[in-house]
Amino acid sequence: ARVAVHCLRQGAYDYLVKPISEEDLVFSLKRILEKRRLLEILDLEKSNRLPVLSNPEAFKSITTRSPRILRLLKEAELHAGSDVPILITGESGTGKELLARAIHAVSPRARYPFMPVNMAAISASLFEAEFFGHTRGAFTGAEKERDGYLKNAHHGTLFLDEIGNLPPAMQVKLLRVLQDGEYTKLGSSARHKVDARVVAATNEDLEQMITDKTFRKDLYYRIRGGWLHLPPLRERKEDIPLLAIHFLEKFAEKLNQPIARLTPWALDLLVQFDWPGNVRELENEIERALTLAGGDREIQAAYLSEKITGTIGQDAANQVNGMTLHDATQRMELQMVTRALRDAGGNRSKAARILGLTRQGLINK
Repeated sequence: ARVAVHCLRQGAYDYLVKPISEEDLVFSLKRILEKRRLLEILDLEKSNRLPVLSNPEAFKSITTRSPRILRLLKEAELHAGSDVPILITGESGTGKELLARAIHAVSPRARYPFMPVNMAAISASLFEAEFFGHTRGAFTGAEKERDGYLKNAHHGTLFLDEIGNLPPAMQVKLLRVLQDGEYTKLGSSARHKVDARVVAATNEDLEQMITDKTFRKDLYYRIRGGWLHLPPLRERKEDIPLLAIHFLEKFAEKLNQPIARLTPWALDLLVQFDWPGNVRELENEIERALTLAGGDREIQAAYLSEKITGTIGQDAANQVNGMTLHDATQRMELQMVTRALRDAGGNRSKAARILGLTRQGLINK
């Protein structure tokens, strides 16, 4: 005992008494690794330096230069090494499933399945059959035995998307599985073990839902072992040019077109916009602009949708204040060309006739 106390005072984390059982050794090592992970996360929060990912390849699907997001990815990487359940929050379109897939890819479970489940899409009547599986004849229409999401996620990662939309009755059933690690197929009495890492995601305020008694507090604490919040795109505008270029390259390949570039004015409009639909909305906007451009090597502001360019003509007196006549004229021309292209359904010859221009004159504009 004296030796053990001395060792602990010198910095040892634990001690084991001979004969050492394998179970005790594994348990002690897991506790040591968990403490190390928590200390690294704490250091990450205190540090002013940008973190370096140990496995950047796993996070390549997340395009960013934002220091806030880079720290979030490093924290996700640290969480990935454990089996702690993770809750990912953020508005729709911020990339919650991309982050969940990256966590799985960098985790020890990477060689096993990643099973995404949209909890909002499962009706209460089919929850048990879909989640736990069912035997043949368990209910009308069950013509053969079927495995559920839990069996398919065994040893891998179970991604519970939109968990805030899960009805209370289904929350109880899910909580029981997460607590016990066991489930029973519908129509059977046999118990089955499941070993799956749980990553949940939501765009809802679960703490407010707990106050409103629409989400169980015990389930909330069960799924929130680690918490990762993805900020909206309007709070990381430095990522907009990078994401725009990424989507231009992606869709140019998809549409079999040369890679186009955004004009400075078009890029400025993208950066100024607040993007309520976040990254997903920006992706859709770039695809639409490329389609409208019809192979042009430059994406002009005129190819952007009205929600982005629509404010150009509003409060014109304020907008042209301090501008040269040339700049003010260009701004008005942009509004007129944009509207003509929209009214013509993207047909440049028709838009040119609306504006009283030749087709080449419109292209020059």
